[in-house]
Amino acid sequence: MAELLPDQLRIMAANLPDEVGYLNVATDAAADRASLTFGAWERRSNQLARWLIANGVAKGDRVAIHLPPAEGDRFLVAYAAVHKAGAVAVPTSTRLVARELAFVLGHAGAVAAVTGESTTAALLAARPDLPDLRLLVTSAPTADGDDLIAWDEATDADDTEIQVPLTGADLADIMYTSGTTGRPKGVVVRHGNIAMVPNGMPRWTGKGWLHSSPMFTFAGIASAYNPMKLGMRLLYLPRFDVDRWYDVVDEMRPAATFLVPAMVELLISSDRFEGADLSSITMCPVGSAPIAPATLATLQARMPNAMVSNSWGMTEAGPSFCFLPPEEQARRVGSVGKPMKPTEFRIIDPTTGDELPAREVGELLVRNPGREREYFGDADATAATWKDGWLHSGDLAYLDEDGYLYLVGRQKDVIIRGGNNVHAGDVEAVLYEHPAVQEAAVAGVPHDVLGEDVGAWIVLAPGATADADELRAFCAERLSAYKVPRRWTFATELPRNATGKVLKRELRAEA
Repeated sequence: MAELLPDQLRIMAANLPDEVGYLNVATDAAADRASLTFGAWERRSNQLARWLIANGVAKGDRVAIHLPPAEGDRFLVAYAAVHKAGAVAVPTSTRLVARELAFVLGHAGAVAAVTGESTTAALLAARPDLPDLRLLVTSAPTADGDDLIAWDEATDADDTEIQVPLTGADLADIMYTSGTTGRPKGVVVRHGNIAMVPNGMPRWTGKGWLHSSPMFTFAGIASAYNPMKLGMRLLYLPRFDVDRWYDVVDEMRPAATFLVPAMVELLISSDRFEGADLSSITMCPVGSAPIAPATLATLQARMPNAMVSNSWGMTEAGPSFCFLPPEEQARRVGSVGKPMKPTEFRIIDPTTGDELPAREVGELLVRNPGREREYFGDADATAATWKDGWLHSGDLAYLDEDGYLYLVGRQKDVIIRGGNNVHAGDVEAVLYEHPAVQEAAVAGVPHDVLGEDVGAWIVLAPGATADADELRAFCAERLSAYKVPRRWTFATELPRNATGKVLKRELRAEA
């Protein structure tokens, strides 16, 4: 049988059954922190897997996991149980309204779902449009006749090891994209191409990996097994809160943390940033969206013992990883690193398809031999995205002479102002250099003569003051005139999806 995701949990439970593998750190009251030892995690997931099988969930059936971040322990148990039952996990965003949820689960053909106290209502509202959804397990209170199965009842007396035989070609997950440009598409993840770090018994340190991304995202789902593979326990912060993040670092001294750019901006703008002791952190990948070079440099300076890197990845690319050696960080400011084998990169002219030389901006193509993915139930979208083995990412980027990758933005983020191409990421990077700017987003806005003009949406740092004239002058000193934003909007927050990416389609619609 192929190497499977829950094999890692079995290894940990056999060797370290009483060690805590998951700890919810949302509160400073230790008694109120939900936790899972590896042994309990293994046994409860075995019981749920056996219950699913006994209730008709067959190999290859899709099972939705629609649990709120506060119930991370149940998410992890359900995720392991679905795979042990030979089924396919469909993690779904808890931000979806009933209509959106019905589309995703209908497209996946889900036959069962596991949901929580704050998410059951949306799933019940979607259920009339989901005739295939037979089983609905919930941690919310249940009543006679409501056709719901209580979480504590979805169990089996036998908690011994269970695994429906699977191969590497069998589906493990269907990860629905965040849908920043339209309806989400389901990315097929197979057991043979899901893991970047192989299973095995690590040198257990018991140090913490502090994580705050929703588990239903590509970044979040990696927190299920990667910390334990590195000998760490998962310290999970269900809702990112700046002060709570600093409190956890002070109290628990984690060795690793994962951040998205929006989190970094909030951490840096906090009054606690300059005085924080971040010396325990030795690894800090920043992902899910490009980050301004100045912001990354500021974070690197405050984490003297850490490898701080702006990692590149996308659900469609599979377990791709870039590495920027610490000694290269100062020389290659803004780079996300070089691809780790077997991943390969190319930059092409998006119009002609010709490969471009070093430092010319074009579309990033990715090849990941043996780890290829596709869209579930959408052959046309698959054919349009993967061509001749290469994933057309839609990201604009360039490679330097040594093969280091620099991200510029998305193809849809190119603003064509009077025939001049303006990369939104270039303008955003400059805006983030201004001390009053906490968050910035740049997008094209309609213009009667030019076709498009450059618009900027700004969130000011707490206590900071700046107006459009000041920011316009700041940009004019650092950018060509045609790149300087002409329309300015000041907001209290930017619209973002669950992975932290700014929803620029909403900004464009507003404009």
